Amino acid sequence: MSGETNLAVLLKSMNPILRDEEYVFCSVDPHNNNYLKLDPICIFREDEGLTLIVQRDRADAADMSYSSVFRMVTLSIHSSLDAVGFLATITSKLAEYGISVNPVSAYYHDHLFVPAARAGEVMKLLREFSTDRANV
Repeated sequence: MSGETNLAVLLKSMNPILRDEEYVFCSVDPHNNNYLKLDPICIFREDEGLTLIVQRDRADAADMSYSSVFRMVTLSIHSSLDAVGFLATITSKLAEYGISVNPVSAYYHDHLFVPAARAGEVMKLLREFSTDRANV
């Protein structure tokens, strides 16, 4: 199953789910495997080091530094990695309200990391796509 590509269907059927946990982005030395104990939900290799997305409580327990706290919103529709405009439409709408978003696309779903303090507002805005006939 390759996922949905139709933008109108994606927006109307995204069914966003706000996860309870708070997450942070941290950078670690790729040569030190201690970060595996943190059970990160995402690891991305950059020239400067490894970026981890990890639950805030785990980062705090390991005394790791971070600058912002996020909540994760999972867009539960199985979106194709070849879909065009889905995240652009969503991030543009959030930008209109001054809300930052850090999207991560995985095989089945897209996940949005949004400021924890504005997560409720994000959910309201995302739900508007399922009722707004003129969103595409």
